[in-house]
Amino acid sequence: MSDLLMRLRRSGWRLTAQRRVVAEVLDRDHVHLTAQEVHSRAVERLPEISRATVYNILGELVDRGELLEVSTDERAKRYDPNAHRPHHHLTCVRCGEMRDVPATDDLLARLPEPQRDGYTLFAADLTYRGICPDCAR
Repeated sequence: MSDLLMRLRRSGWRLTAQRRVVAEVLDRDHVHLTAQEVHSRAVERLPEISRATVYNILGELVDRGELLEVSTDERAKRYDPNAHRPHHHLTCVRCGEMRDVPATDDLLARLPEPQRDGYTLFAADLTYRGICPDCAR
């Protein structure tokens, strides 16, 4: 479970009704939703929220570093509220569902110095690909 709402409240970001609903949608399940999925769930709570408003709020949250925008293929981008904890991703190659996997080791340490080609490393991403239980049925 993310702590997105708590982080936003502590940061002093003005939580309008629209911003609060989008944050609540992202704070619930720890599945990485597309903008369309966020909008669909937000409309259930606040019927008058527009798609443009949802896209704008998602962009603001990404710019603030409170959401990660992730994509592992040509599919729609997904939004990850777990922006402040090291983790990897588990993705279904059929439906595109994406979930977090806790980081168990330091991927940066795995790449030996000779293979870094002079790069100064600051991040590494790992994505596990497979078929989710729903798609496997």
